[in-house]
Amino acid sequence: MRGLYTALLCLALPCMLLRLLWRSLKTPAYRGRWKERLGLFEPPGGADTLWIHAVSVGEVQAALPLVRLLQQRHPDQPIVITTTTPTGSQRVKELFGAELFHVYAPYDLPWIVERFLDRARPRLMVLMETEIWPNMLAICRRRGIPSLLANARLSGRSARGYARLGAFTRQTFETIGLIAAQAPADAERFAALGAPPDRIEVTGSIKFDIRLPRILNEQAEAVRRAWGHDRPVWVAASTHEGEDEQVLDAHARIRRQLPACLLVLVPRHPERFDRVAALCLKRGFNLVRRSSQADCGPETSVFLGDSMGELPVFLAGADVAFVGGSLVQHGGHNMLEPAALGVPVVFGPHNFNFAAISELLLQEHAAVRVENAGELAAVVEGWLEDASERSRVGENGRRVVEQNRGALEKLAGLIDRMLAANDGYLE
Repeated sequence: MRGLYTALLCLALPCMLLRLLWRSLKTPAYRGRWKERLGLFEPPGGADTLWIHAVSVGEVQAALPLVRLLQQRHPDQPIVITTTTPTGSQRVKELFGAELFHVYAPYDLPWIVERFLDRARPRLMVLMETEIWPNMLAICRRRGIPSLLANARLSGRSARGYARLGAFTRQTFETIGLIAAQAPADAERFAALGAPPDRIEVTGSIKFDIRLPRILNEQAEAVRRAWGHDRPVWVAASTHEGEDEQVLDAHARIRRQLPACLLVLVPRHPERFDRVAALCLKRGFNLVRRSSQADCGPETSVFLGDSMGELPVFLAGADVAFVGGSLVQHGGHNMLEPAALGVPVVFGPHNFNFAAISELLLQEHAAVRVENAGELAAVVEGWLEDASERSRVGENGRRVVEQNRGALEKLAGLIDRMLAANDGYLE
């Protein structure tokens, strides 16, 4: 089965390269460093590396506390981080600078993976969340390079998709050295699909171990001044195509009752910034873009967060947070960041990528789930008009985050043991 997968991927390679070129028309960064995706790059010097793969911005952000902890525990261990998107690459650069080596992840073809491994020389491969690449895993196992699927999650929807591949999924999951699952339900799904139960541990989600930088409050105060202290502000974070329209519908309804209300709209993908800006103007909203460095006047109704890495600042400065990817069938995004800040959270019905976390927040009255733009408007408006209820829900979220910390230490402990083992595999 893996041979068929490789053959199909080989046939698709020209299309994959053309897709890079097509995407580069809107995002020129996709055109840069394309050879790295073929395993062609100048290797880092020094000792064998610890390889961490984080597909894009969200996974890079999730990996941040883990990388920092590993740097403290293993200061002489070189670290290589791979991503697949330019935004992920940019976030690595912003967070780590020259502290570690970044390269784009190789396409999952055997000769490309072999070339990458020859250059990167990893002694351990850590894949963040649900990055499962059959050839990469099989070749690492053959070479004696242990693999860890860290902060692993598998939604019911994804599990059903993998199940349709039958023996191929089972063979692939059997090659994973160790799976550190976020929740018991994730562990059960991995086991049902063929991962050996003795190679699965439930460590919790490292997203609960979020650490807020000391400067965040100061940055949030500055951005709040730019928005206007005496007006209600809500943020729509990490929105997707088809979702911005619903958010703007909700905002129009809110402004009928709260005409001073400001929406901070932060699309998930930078290549959509201009389109979302045009949409706001088409809908008749007075728009200020972050990239313009202009302050919001009383007439401003939408502030477009068209910058990278500032979402935590926008969340900290807002009164209410809607977490996107959830009014469309994308699966949601991390709602723990606003919760950790004490900001009340609202999200849509589609949170299959964060099912356990979203249910926990709902059970603890730290969030509200809505079905459509009308319900979103009602919840946001209610919180903006009721400071005590807003504070109660926000504090519930902060408490949930505090009570569920600890996954980071467990995960780092597993990596310590795998690095210390002679062959990297735990008995």
